[in-house]
Amino acid sequence: MALLMLSNIDPGATDEDIREFLLKYGLPAFDEIERAEGDGTRPAATLTFHALDPETLRKLAPRIHGMFWKGHQINALVLAERFN
Repeated sequence: MALLMLSNIDPGATDEDIREFLLKYGLPAFDEIERAEGDGTRPAATLTFHALDPETLRKLAPRIHGMFWKGHQINALVLAERFN
């Protein structure tokens, strides 16, 4: 399982918009999405990929990190796995 944090996304971007964006640049479709709205200035989403390991995701993330999408410069960060 791997987690990807996308920050500074357009507040109007839907889950489907994010899915299409990732697929367009060669990343797989995520299995889960968790939105982090914060104060609204730099909305973020944590994406969970059940069938992907963190190392593979680290190789794919540079494809979208720093890219401009919907008027915002996207930040992509692979997160450490959460433990309950």
